[in-house]
Amino acid sequence: MSFPKPVAGPAPLVPPGGRNTAANRALHPDRPWIRAVRILVGLFVLAALVQKTVDATLPGSDVDVPQLFSEFTVQGNLVLALVLIVSGVLRRSRLPLWWDHFFGALVLYLVMTGIIYVVLVAPPGEPWWSWDLYWPQMAHHRLAPLVTALDWLLITRTVRGTWWRPVAWLAYPVAFLAFSWVRGGLDGWYVYDFLDPTLDGGWVRVFVATAQVLAAFLVVSVLVHAAGNARVALAAGRLPGRERVAGTTGLAA
Repeated sequence: MSFPKPVAGPAPLVPPGGRNTAANRALHPDRPWIRAVRILVGLFVLAALVQKTVDATLPGSDVDVPQLFSEFTVQGNLVLALVLIVSGVLRRSRLPLWWDHFFGALVLYLVMTGIIYVVLVAPPGEPWWSWDLYWPQMAHHRLAPLVTALDWLLITRTVRGTWWRPVAWLAYPVAFLAFSWVRGGLDGWYVYDFLDPTLDGGWVRVFVATAQVLAAFLVVSVLVHAAGNARVALAAGRLPGRERVAGTTGLAA
């Protein structure tokens, strides 16, 4: 009776990569150290979320638990943590092709979380480069955006995104804005001050700030998309027609 041999080393990516073989194998997503980092960061981000949830139940908290989970930062970090853990537990061959596109969306959301925190949310006088924050804030506004961006730029990927991927990634931020205004209109609580029309400037200020935020999202979305495809090119070059279709159909799956 024969037994199947265990898989040795990283499995081939789909679509396959044929450029810079040594470097791309060293940064293959199935490498144990990469999977370990993803799991550890995911658990740390989840732990920070648990701490924030506990804080929200304490007397004197400025938000309650439902309000906490209405925040873009919390929603994005929750999904990111789960995605990082799953990406660490499962080999890349066991994940669908669209997984890379989904991860790219999270890169956009987490990078924008870091930018919006610095520009619009951080307390006045807090240096943008400082990591001296309450540790859950540090995890969600500094560590998570940085690790996610580095993962996107460095880890080997071969699934190329289509030209409309950056636009598709904007669906969640637009839905979040609508949700925030509907919720605020119902109970008077707005997630962020720049979305609150009851403050000075009213809806004019809100629409101006929202237009600026959406424009920033679009610009960063295009940059994240381009960076992802550039990383794919380092591993796979310009894929032939059939392989390019195989890689991009995952976006619509």
